[in-house]
Amino acid sequence: MPHFARPLMPLFLGLCFSLAALQAAAQTEWPKAKPVTLVVAFAPGASTDIVARSLTQKLSELTGGNFIVENKGGAGGNIASAQVKRAAPDGYTLLVHSVAFAVNPSLYADAGYDALKDFVPVALGPKTPNILTVNPSVAAKTLPELVESAKKTPLSYASSGIGTTTHLSMERLKSAAKVDIVHVPYQPAAAINAVVAGHTPMASTSMPPAVPMIKAGKLKALAVTSAARSPLLPDVPSITEFGYKEFDDYTWFGFFAPAGTPAAVVEKLNAALNRAMESTEVMDKFALLGMASTHNSTAEFSTFLRGEVPKWSAVVKSSGAKAD
Repeated sequence: MPHFARPLMPLFLGLCFSLAALQAAAQTEWPKAKPVTLVVAFAPGASTDIVARSLTQKLSELTGGNFIVENKGGAGGNIASAQVKRAAPDGYTLLVHSVAFAVNPSLYADAGYDALKDFVPVALGPKTPNILTVNPSVAAKTLPELVESAKKTPLSYASSGIGTTTHLSMERLKSAAKVDIVHVPYQPAAAINAVVAGHTPMASTSMPPAVPMIKAGKLKALAVTSAARSPLLPDVPSITEFGYKEFDDYTWFGFFAPAGTPAAVVEKLNAALNRAMESTEVMDKFALLGMASTHNSTAEFSTFLRGEVPKWSAVVKSSGAKAD
């Protein structure tokens, strides 16, 4: 061997070992090569986080892989979206987001992603009506009483963040009721706590963080934003019962992979997620929080998403909502 080649041998051998390792990893059937990270777009305790953590153990049981949660809150979920958009499209990094995923591209001047091009819709998770609640110290016992009170005395409400359906639903209500109630946006996990603590008298949130507080007597529920009452809180009226038409607003949750993720891996992910969400223990967890899911394919979720993006874009435009 020429003398000049000897110093290069360690480098050459290292490269060979690296290539062999990469080839072995590529041949390892998903999801056995390494942990699958569910990047949650919001902080711990938010509804999106609750959904992700309800599924990790079941997903591990069903696939034999290791599923972990990483919370990456900030910018209404855009930070998490940007992180997953840049991740390797190998099925080992998934984005867990809410309906804000479909809202943000029209809400922000630059959300940092295209909802229909930068991701593969893997599976639609559960959905939940939004709910209007007040601190027990608020005198109003019904939504009409609250509206009348707001016309006489300044009132504010907490939401799960600018541009969320909890915010946009309340803005629609304000427009229909011809009343001004000041919006105070919070991180999703903090909105309910703000009302319980009395920092704001009212909240518009999804049901999961609100239900335990309602049952504990720390909040009063005035209405849900779905067209029908929620089976979880059958005594709480639907907003349509008070004459507000065309309200059927939900917060939904979804699972997304970076664009370019192999179709075979996406199908395995979809199958595992559907089986996990159909398991008795997960269904029971969701039901306790007012959430429910239905079996759906990647194609069905894609079709659903293509309807949601323009729908919420129109609501953002009509409400004038802007995040920056």
